Amino acid sequence: MPVTASSTADLPRLGILMMLLAWLAFSIVDLGAKWLAVAGIPAFQLAFMRYAGHFVISLGVVAKGGLGLRRFQTDHPWQVISRALLLVSATVFNFYVLQFLSLAIVSAIMFSSPVIVCFLTVFVLKEKVGPWRIGAIILGFLGVLIILRPFGTVFHPAMLLIVYNATALALYSIMTRKLSGVVAVDTMQFYLGLTGTIVLLPFALWFWVQPDNIGGVLILIALGVFGWVGHQLLTNAHRFGTANQLMPFTYSYLIYMAIWGYLVFGTVPDARTLTGAALIMSAGLIIWKREKA
Repeated sequence: MPVTASSTADLPRLGILMMLLAWLAFSIVDLGAKWLAVAGIPAFQLAFMRYAGHFVISLGVVAKGGLGLRRFQTDHPWQVISRALLLVSATVFNFYVLQFLSLAIVSAIMFSSPVIVCFLTVFVLKEKVGPWRIGAIILGFLGVLIILRPFGTVFHPAMLLIVYNATALALYSIMTRKLSGVVAVDTMQFYLGLTGTIVLLPFALWFWVQPDNIGGVLILIALGVFGWVGHQLLTNAHRFGTANQLMPFTYSYLIYMAIWGYLVFGTVPDARTLTGAALIMSAGLIIWKREKA
């Protein structure tokens, strides 16, 4: 079927829809993880189930073309595995802190990762940027400090682990950009699931706690399914829209998490959390706008 002007114009909309659905899937993963963490399921077990389910689905996708060794090979194994380890470690810490902190606080600090990416490109990679991006970095970190309240009574040490998570996600994002177009998406998905499963299996077996009911078991299984779905949607969204078109819609995750927090746990973000989140979002959008320009 020939591509018409109207169908071409609809492609970015499809990419945006996929982006919104991807972050909805990720928010469901974190919602399920918090539910189980509050019920006493260890973070290692939650993270293991997240990646074991991901691995099983990814294995099936890669194996569709045959089970030959070449189907699972890559010329960049250490980069692919290092990228996976960054996300796996962030997942473990993320699931751990969810038993102490609200979904809104966790998601807000996690979304400082675009600011950290910009910080790394400026001060580590020595890329030249203008005053707008420098200002956005300062604005983003100010937002994080407002949420963290390092000298306030609301501060919880688990907040520092979220800062690590945001940094790990920033490095993961940089490595994904470097490997994009060099390593197939299905291959990266496979090694992400494989690495998480192998690394977390001993810890999961050691700390394993059996859920009290079938609902808990289903949520455990759903962690891997929705995690894989989210990554697939996120990756495929970039086939239909550019990064500049899609990036602002990543912040839908903050909205999803605030809604889940209210509906399921009855938590409402306070004024400082909302202010900090607004500053972090503004910083990310400023960086996106300058990159687009």
